[in-house]
Amino acid sequence: MFEALRRKPWLSAGGAVVLLAALVAGVRALQKPAPKPAPPVVQPRIEAVSALGHLEPAGDVRRLAAPMGAMGGSPRISSLLVQEGDRVRRGQLLASFDNRPGLQADLAAVTARIESLQVQIRLGRREVQRYQNAASSGAAAMVLLEEKRDDLAKLEGQLREALAQRKGLQVDLNDSELRAPLDGLVLKIHSRVGERPGNDGVLELGAGDQMEAVAEVYESDINRVKLGQSVKLVSENGGFSGTLQARVVRISPQVRQRAVLSTDPTGDADARIVEVRLALDPADASRVASLAGLKIIARFQP
Repeated sequence: MFEALRRKPWLSAGGAVVLLAALVAGVRALQKPAPKPAPPVVQPRIEAVSALGHLEPAGDVRRLAAPMGAMGGSPRISSLLVQEGDRVRRGQLLASFDNRPGLQADLAAVTARIESLQVQIRLGRREVQRYQNAASSGAAAMVLLEEKRDDLAKLEGQLREALAQRKGLQVDLNDSELRAPLDGLVLKIHSRVGERPGNDGVLELGAGDQMEAVAEVYESDINRVKLGQSVKLVSENGGFSGTLQARVVRISPQVRQRAVLSTDPTGDADARIVEVRLALDPADASRVASLAGLKIIARFQP
């Protein structure tokens, strides 16, 4: 082998060059910096949705109006027997109106007139029967019989009119007292004694014993609210301590202007919101059973 290298020295030189190149490549590979690790993926933070709202009884809310008078206006309230927050039973008297004494007098007069007409009709029928018997025997002219029949028909017509009038007065008399149409809670009184109720009626009655919450969620946040979502409620002004647990049970399909205004003077009173109804946990609902209308802050859990 050494003899071959002496005869071909270029082989030795070439091998040295190849070896040197390999060494240089190896050193460069060792000196090459390691690749930088990929930056960690930062998950976007989901912001919780908060909204103002209020408590109200679960179920229907009835707005009870005053009766309409003969001239199209409402009578004045003469007595108001309940206050906001009172629980009432179906049929309970809530208020009465100043047209009631006049209706009672009119009803008494019509009743007396009906009794008088009934007496006259009984006498008239006897007289008609007597003239009919006399006419059949030739003792009286037929023309007198017809006159008595006409008089009796007039009396019977007057009686029908009086009976219809009495029925109408009885309806008006019943309407002159405002009674609870169902068991519920007096939420809001719109008119007081001496006032004529307007378009808002006399009062609002909540049909139910269990409270629920109504939150007004900004239309820009409603896409982050889902049915069944957990919600924590706190009182805006300290009406109750701690938090209430609730869940979303209904999302209104309508966007409207907000009704619950914040105590913050910089709040946007013209904001557009979606109404979201929240069912309270039974244990928490009993804590606020008499706090209808209380302002709350709802924090929707992401």
